[in-house]
Amino acid sequence: MALQQDELAKQVEKIVREVIDSVLQEQDPMRIPIGISARHLHITQEHLEKLFGAGARLTKLKDLPQPGEFAANETVTVIGPNRRVFEKVRILGDIRKATQLELAYSDGIYLGMKLPHRMSGNTQGSASFAIVGPKGALYLEEGAIRAMRHIHMNPEIAQKFGVRHGDLVSVRTVGEMSVTFNNVAIRVGEKLNLYMHIDTDEANAAGMTAENSYGILIKERSR
Repeated sequence: MALQQDELAKQVEKIVREVIDSVLQEQDPMRIPIGISARHLHITQEHLEKLFGAGARLTKLKDLPQPGEFAANETVTVIGPNRRVFEKVRILGDIRKATQLELAYSDGIYLGMKLPHRMSGNTQGSASFAIVGPKGALYLEEGAIRAMRHIHMNPEIAQKFGVRHGDLVSVRTVGEMSVTFNNVAIRVGEKLNLYMHIDTDEANAAGMTAENSYGILIKERSR
């Protein structure tokens, strides 16, 4: 019964947030909701089974803003070249074609890693790292990046904003510590919800809280 009530509460919260975002979007057409991406791991089925055992599957903790994406209950320990570690690094689902670790700039400094600043999926020649799960460990020669800030949107929203996939734009945050994020990449795809992603370092620099977790598109420029 408790689990059912918890799931119902999560669904209600999701619906309320969607309604609020829709209303605010109508009031300010250039308003973009911003999500903060803490350090996390995307993983292949092969690597999942090596870390969690044969036949392992990701189990859902909660849904994420984009369709089909979720935070998993499963976490791993990440070990950097200097042998410092981050424990309980969450895996985000669903299963990917390549394993990828996304960290903030300060995370890389702590772990002794030189993180390339890349779009998600571009891991060739990126930083190496080790990961440990309850059933095994892996060392990967590449796969760790610092993800570029970006905005997801569907083709209809892209047309409204006058942008295309791959364009770079600027977004101004709100609040006492307002900053302008330049070189924000536009990622257009069918059925994508309007959402901007920044990492924890960027969110801290902007003094971002639940009350001011949005930005205003203020400028466009070509790719």
